[in-house]
Amino acid sequence: MIGRKKELQYLEQLYSQSGNQIQVLYSRGENQMQELVQEFCQGKKCFYYYAPEISAKAQKHRMGQEIAEHYQIVLQEESYHNYFKRIKSGNARKLVLVIEEFQHILKKDEEFAESIFDLHGKKLYPGPVLILLCSTDIPWVEQEMPKALGTGIKKISGKRKIEELNFFVAATQYFPGYTFRQKVEVYGILGGKPEYLLKWDVDRDVKYNVCTHILSKSGCFHNSAERIIRSQLRELSVYHTILESLAGGRRKLNELYKETGFSRAKISVYLKNLMGFDVVEKVSSFETGGWENAQKGLYQIKDTFINFWFKFIYPHLSDLYRMKEEEFYDRYIAGELETYLTPYFTKVCMEYLELLDSGNKLPLQIHKMGTWVGKKGMIDIIAQNSVRENLICLCNWMEPRMTFEMCQQLFRSMEQARVAANYYYLFTAKAFDEKLVRMVSQDSRILLVDMNKII
Repeated sequence: MIGRKKELQYLEQLYSQSGNQIQVLYSRGENQMQELVQEFCQGKKCFYYYAPEISAKAQKHRMGQEIAEHYQIVLQEESYHNYFKRIKSGNARKLVLVIEEFQHILKKDEEFAESIFDLHGKKLYPGPVLILLCSTDIPWVEQEMPKALGTGIKKISGKRKIEELNFFVAATQYFPGYTFRQKVEVYGILGGKPEYLLKWDVDRDVKYNVCTHILSKSGCFHNSAERIIRSQLRELSVYHTILESLAGGRRKLNELYKETGFSRAKISVYLKNLMGFDVVEKVSSFETGGWENAQKGLYQIKDTFINFWFKFIYPHLSDLYRMKEEEFYDRYIAGELETYLTPYFTKVCMEYLELLDSGNKLPLQIHKMGTWVGKKGMIDIIAQNSVRENLICLCNWMEPRMTFEMCQQLFRSMEQARVAANYYYLFTAKAFDEKLVRMVSQDSRILLVDMNKII
């Protein structure tokens, strides 16, 4: 399982604990939670059941059939209590019980939860057992599951969301032969979803992959963004309209209202639904003394591939279907890709700071970190410790060289934000101006970081 070392270690630690545990795992399907669980179960005594979305009676019958076949037994009674009495590891080793999409059972049959908790309490099976309840329904797990489980929620040992891979894991594991800039380009197009990264042709360049896998009607990612929305939500015309507006730079509620014509109340409801599925997120500017100069109430598309699709492709579908893929790429994507990737480079720089912080390699320990988005200007990264000392960062993705004039703009933004710096990190994906190098060489508070030399 490429890139999931931490998650596998977490499950192994859970498995090694004495007694019984119930662990809830949930994730978007593209993050390969199923594959993660299957790899964890290798070499262990395990019973695995995938719960399709069928009636309560059919579900119970289906699980009974699979238990009978797995253990070569005859079941006299169709009940979850009876089923969990018959599962076993065959020796003193811990049994792993995996139920994928468990919400399809829990929503329709109260007996299931009672039986799971009795199994956990050793009322049905005396041996040690790790129960993994898995779901790809993120909003249900986060919002509805506690009510569905009632007081039994206290018996859940843990709940873990399987996120997409961060940049450094994805870059080193999936496309190590690419240059740093190529790695950022792929990450800014696909994000860190393993299912997507596995399909990228690492022997070809970014343009070839976009044209072949995204723009081509036979491509593996073609229309994937719209399929994701369609699989989870209704009233697609509303969601598509809002997503296209967000991708086009309308990030405030009032801007969306003017662009789409939908009421503010309606837009708020639909944004909430999109946030529930990890498609959209609300952005909070880093809090500083200049709060009145900061922009507030900003939204953006969180899902990287959906952002790419609705930014570059969805607004030009007519041309997509009449043009050759290379012609479409050159006209609509090539010229704007650098600007589009700028915030993703900043995100990569934040991840790099987190890596340094985890190894105690920063001049301060990060307590919180974020971006200050001002009405005039921006501070790419503010990393602050618990006593409000600040490490302030400038990130250059596009310009051929980072210059002192760019730093001066940063200083003006800092005045607007009313924030001071104890340290500066200046990140570039290209080069530093020689004048800037000379000016900062005598100041130990300032570090120049060429990201091309990092990975």
